Amino acid sequence: MSEYQLELKQLVDYPRCRIYREFIRTLMKDRSLHSRGGSGFFHFMVLCSYANFRTSYRRLEGTSYTVFPGEWICRLTEITEWFRMRFQYQSIEMLEYLQRQQYITFSRHANGKLVRFKIVDWEKFNTVLDYNAPCQKDTGFFFFPVTKANEFVRLGKCSELDIVLDLWINTVYNEERVRGSELGPVVYFRNCTGNPFVSYKEISERWGISKSTAGRILNKLGDKEYISLVPCTGRRGSVIYLKSYLSTMFDISDVMIDKDEIAMSLNINIRVDDEVKTISITEEQISVSAETISVPKSHIASVVQKIAQTLAAFGVSCCECPKSIYRLYDYPGCKEKYIYEIDIGCTLRNTRYQFELKIIPLKNTGGEK
Repeated sequence: MSEYQLELKQLVDYPRCRIYREFIRTLMKDRSLHSRGGSGFFHFMVLCSYANFRTSYRRLEGTSYTVFPGEWICRLTEITEWFRMRFQYQSIEMLEYLQRQQYITFSRHANGKLVRFKIVDWEKFNTVLDYNAPCQKDTGFFFFPVTKANEFVRLGKCSELDIVLDLWINTVYNEERVRGSELGPVVYFRNCTGNPFVSYKEISERWGISKSTAGRILNKLGDKEYISLVPCTGRRGSVIYLKSYLSTMFDISDVMIDKDEIAMSLNINIRVDDEVKTISITEEQISVSAETISVPKSHIASVVQKIAQTLAAFGVSCCECPKSIYRLYDYPGCKEKYIYEIDIGCTLRNTRYQFELKIIPLKNTGGEK
């Protein structure tokens, strides 16, 4: 009889995402991002941000209305302003579109001046409170299902605001199954690979736009400090990190997105020229004790320079000191090729840091870090 030891680990996915009303209000006010598109994602999210969590009462046009959880009643002129439409009939067309897709139901009152809408399946993803009280509209958050976001981006051409929301909902942070997420909030479209790399072809097909338009929009979002785009060589695609995500979602300081450290963590290629460029670290500061080093010693200076720049950005002050010594060894007890230990020591401060380093040469290049 054979015996087996079983280890079972539950794989948890996140079926919904917190969306803060304040973040939606910020998007509504940002007129540099257009809302023109056929998906209706942004418009539906705006309606969700106004929906009640509890029963309340509102008096409009001389009549008092009871507003239940998942509902809201307001003037048509307000919705037109929220949707950033020029005419009221455009707002009605968008509401009718969302109703045909079975995302909302709505009715008009007071000779068409008022609109009462209800979010379908609101109670499935958001807690409904029993007591009656006014519901804040500019603070707090609501939950939004990830599956519904994926449905919206497939409905039609996404606007720039739709794209921001899609990136936001598909962002993960410090998730052990997603590479690079420990460095910052990274966009991951849950493709079960654990790799956050995405190509312009993939995102253009996802958003219903051309590759050139996708590239232009991502560059625009980078310039406006919504994202940090880390391009990769070859066909691997790019990695997208969100800025201001942690301060919005968790009320904590945002992390600095350092592209050099991301490149090290995700094994993104770096290229070392045969003629080593002038660098600030001298040859006297570098000691190579590894007997089977996989990179020519003439290239080690560039590799060490990259490492020093990255660590210095994260507070390792020794990397800025001209008296620091960088020693490269074969990794103790490791038989795997390309794995080394790098020691960084400062004679002035009597400090020492140790790191594991993996250097893999690529074909037709000087090396990869």
